Amino acid sequence: MMCAMKKAGVLSILFVAVLLAVAVITDAQQPKKVPRIGYLSSTDPARESTRAEAIRLALRDLGYIEGQNIAIEYRYGEGPDRASELAADLVRLKVDIILVAGGGRVIRAVKNATKTIPVVMMGEGIDPVEAGLVESLARPGGNVTGLTNLSTELGGKRLELLKEAVPKVARVAVLYDPAIPGGVREVKEVLVAARALGLTTQSWEVRAADGFEKVFAALKKERPDGLYVTGGGLINVNQNRIADFALKSRLPSIYVRRQAVDAGGLMSYGAAVADNYRRVAYYVDKILKGAKPAELPVEQPTKFELVFNLKTAKQIGVTIPPNVLARADKVIK
Repeated sequence: MMCAMKKAGVLSILFVAVLLAVAVITDAQQPKKVPRIGYLSSTDPARESTRAEAIRLALRDLGYIEGQNIAIEYRYGEGPDRASELAADLVRLKVDIILVAGGGRVIRAVKNATKTIPVVMMGEGIDPVEAGLVESLARPGGNVTGLTNLSTELGGKRLELLKEAVPKVARVAVLYDPAIPGGVREVKEVLVAARALGLTTQSWEVRAADGFEKVFAALKKERPDGLYVTGGGLINVNQNRIADFALKSRLPSIYVRRQAVDAGGLMSYGAAVADNYRRVAYYVDKILKGAKPAELPVEQPTKFELVFNLKTAKQIGVTIPPNVLARADKVIK
């Protein structure tokens, strides 16, 4: 009898061991869930490619490789009008995080589409507190966090830099989209700075893509000495058209975004975008590891870059003073 009990005990142990082994094998065979990131841009794939690639590389540095242990769903609006539709599409896909490369209208569209999926702003020139997107920078309080460039606060500095780079500038045209609250604030700041610098400014509204040619025609008649271009989805999507107009009109121009200088604009001054790209990956990593957006502070830029396009300067007959050029973070030749 004792022998039978021992035999039964051994069989029980063997049975349990087999069950555990099967469980381990079964668990190993179960595919691990690959996090899905929604990437919503208010521009087009070509213009977004530099930022998207930089973010992919920053994610790779943190161990996230697209196509292996992370998936990214890209959506491009080519302007802010389709933001709600594209946001709803990403929500239906049940992505784990939505990255938003767009201004206040685009971020709000995403926020309205979901109250649960974490949303990471990529650093546009808006005040997210004033826009009602977060409760505070230190404690966002909802499902939105990320980066803000607050570029409207740099309006006076940009105008000052344009004057230093092109001392002959006296009359500056300011191009903006009145539908963008940040753009409206920036224009007001530029007007205040203009008085202090002894400059005359005239604001020009552009409300839709088909409005640029009308403004360009008016500027040809007005013949200002310089062009100040604010940010926003409509402006950003059409930055190549604006830069091309300024170049053909031999008009010194300054922009919020460095991409406009790459496209032929004279100069830009704004947050160092490469730093922002790296920080986007930081937010993705934190959230995927369990951090709540409500408790991840919204970050403001700490580094800014001044960029000149000397090829453009030569084409429009402008010589940047050496002392100003020496302060540049990037020079395109």
